[in-house]
Amino acid sequence: MDLGISGKSALVTGSYRGTGAGIAACLADEGVKVWVHSFEHGDAEKIVEQINESGGEAEPLEVDLFADEGIDVMRSEVNHVDILVNNFGKPAGSSWQSIDNWDLEWEQNVLLGVKVTQALIGGMRAQEWGRIIFVGTVGVDQPRNHSPGYYGAKASLHAIVRTLAMELKGTGVTANMFNPGMIATEEVKAMLTKAAEKRSIPTDWESVENWASNEYFPNLTSRIATPEDIGRVVSFLASEHSWYINGASIAVDGGSVDA
Repeated sequence: MDLGISGKSALVTGSYRGTGAGIAACLADEGVKVWVHSFEHGDAEKIVEQINESGGEAEPLEVDLFADEGIDVMRSEVNHVDILVNNFGKPAGSSWQSIDNWDLEWEQNVLLGVKVTQALIGGMRAQEWGRIIFVGTVGVDQPRNHSPGYYGAKASLHAIVRTLAMELKGTGVTANMFNPGMIATEEVKAMLTKAAEKRSIPTDWESVENWASNEYFPNLTSRIATPEDIGRVVSFLASEHSWYINGASIAVDGGSVDA
């Protein structure tokens, strides 16, 4: 299927590794020029090189978006994108024993995406076309007892995205979010392999994946998505064909909520 986005441009925050890198690569495969974002100089180079060597088009955006001038620097380097994927986000160890890190988790998982969106939304309005996608987590429906501020922040994105879709009514720009389950990034695969080894489970990936997807963090597919699997979902949400999906919060978790 031709997704109708060849020749468009995209920014994927935190795309120098893991899930973000998979999203960037899949968008590039669809003919989208991708800005690969990292917070530190040099961190985006590997993914940019891989995309360009594979026939895609990518450029690095190496800027600390949390710095006082970060958003302005981003705006000076990326004056317009058609597709924005607010991918970056992570827990910071908040707890009910202390207020420490609650504000950081909201800054990383909510406010950063809001700031980047505000900086780039004007160009989408002017072009009368755009896709804004926030990355949530399956934890909005299945929170753990660690980092409660992280799960609370991610859960708030559903309402935020709906209000954004309302703000953009009739402009040709849509806003959605999706909530992924476990993703087989290199870091997650290493973590799961170590956990399996402690339980005397064979450490080849097929065995680890089978154990993890059926017992450790079960889902209804008995598989774990790769970053590229997630990237293909994002590519569709970013496509011309997804125009009627707006203000939605979509589970992309293999049915783990019901497993």
